[in-house]
Amino acid sequence: MAYVSTCSRANALQMQRLLRPGRHCYAKSALYTSTSTGSNTSSDGTDTFDQARFQLFAGSASRVPSLDPVKNHRHCPLVYHEDYSFDGWPPEHSFPMDKFERLAHVLLNTPTATGIEEEDNEDKQPLVLDSQHFFRPLDYSSRNLPLLKNWLSGPLDKDFVQRFLEAQLSTEEARQIGFREQAHQPKLIRRTVLEVAGTVLTAQLACHYGIAAHLAGGTHHADHQKGAGYTILNDLIVAASCCLTPTDASSSLELPFPIDRVLVIDADVHQGDGTARCMQALPHLFHNRLFTLSLHCASNYPHPKAHSTYDVPLPDGMTDQEYLETLKRTVTKAVDEVQPDLILYDAGVDIYKGDRLGRLDVSLEGIRQRDRFVVEYCAVQMEIPVAAVIGGGYDKNNVTALAQRHAILHEECSRVWRDHQLWNKALV
Repeated sequence: MAYVSTCSRANALQMQRLLRPGRHCYAKSALYTSTSTGSNTSSDGTDTFDQARFQLFAGSASRVPSLDPVKNHRHCPLVYHEDYSFDGWPPEHSFPMDKFERLAHVLLNTPTATGIEEEDNEDKQPLVLDSQHFFRPLDYSSRNLPLLKNWLSGPLDKDFVQRFLEAQLSTEEARQIGFREQAHQPKLIRRTVLEVAGTVLTAQLACHYGIAAHLAGGTHHADHQKGAGYTILNDLIVAASCCLTPTDASSSLELPFPIDRVLVIDADVHQGDGTARCMQALPHLFHNRLFTLSLHCASNYPHPKAHSTYDVPLPDGMTDQEYLETLKRTVTKAVDEVQPDLILYDAGVDIYKGDRLGRLDVSLEGIRQRDRFVVEYCAVQMEIPVAAVIGGGYDKNNVTALAQRHAILHEECSRVWRDHQLWNKALV
């Protein structure tokens, strides 16, 4: 296989995008699916986009909507659904189901520096000014179920998917997942499918806008026929399958350019074993098309490890400097060798020194530098779309502090988005 240099790769990819018929390198006049019958026309007669009134459906007939020039200069496209968290989850359970809701709350309520001067107001404001500024994934409904099942059953075992949706998983299957009787709850089934749809949407938005970040996702222990480690359906695998240009040229997503190679950069403290096993078990889908880089604590779960394209086992207690040096070296190597068209970035914060299930000693500033490097290097320097998911993080005694750690990803994605004005380079 012949590879081009990193510099020429960036130039070649940009030319490939620009030369696609009917594409433009700015966000304007995109089509969208309306959830309201009301008009959305400005005083001068031109169409505008209001995320408060429109929901993006990432289906075969949809186009990605243009971004509001005021709202979305603050932050990159962010994907969230309020049903990612739900009432009735056992408070003693080690999986913090309420962290997704807390994360949205942090982004909506924590004053942060955006680099945008608010007129007549010098006070800092939250990164996200209104919950309606989030993009919402395809809803889990009877109307959308055929498309959702088509997405899931592309790379995942149809029987497993069907039994999960019908709350028919065996006791042993539920035990391996770690949810036991919770695995049969309708609310858990709903949020699991919504989460996968959210990562698919995040990947689609990233292809159009350069960067997009999910407020959930990173279910990397599940493989194509079973769940494990608090993960049931592998959203990274489904998103990769949906985005990769199919051999029969019939894609379920509208994308601005062909996706022939996807690289998963998994920086969760636990190895992305399920993603790696899917890659190996499904060569008809992923051979020479999906590649995985996993930086993980060597002594931590899972045991035994799977075989990623690039495995980077890290010693217990690794601190910022060594971690960041290792990250930069391996990410640049993988990107240079794989030459991906899309990067799925799992930004788990369980590398944090205080995480109850991690064994590394990385600080909050180390996490911030990690996220900034991955996103800026890949999306800006190499001009490869980055779809980011939050991955793991565990602190049931202080879920708000955990949510603040996860929010670093969305802050840094948005910082890169603003610093480089990526809305001017959108492909819609």
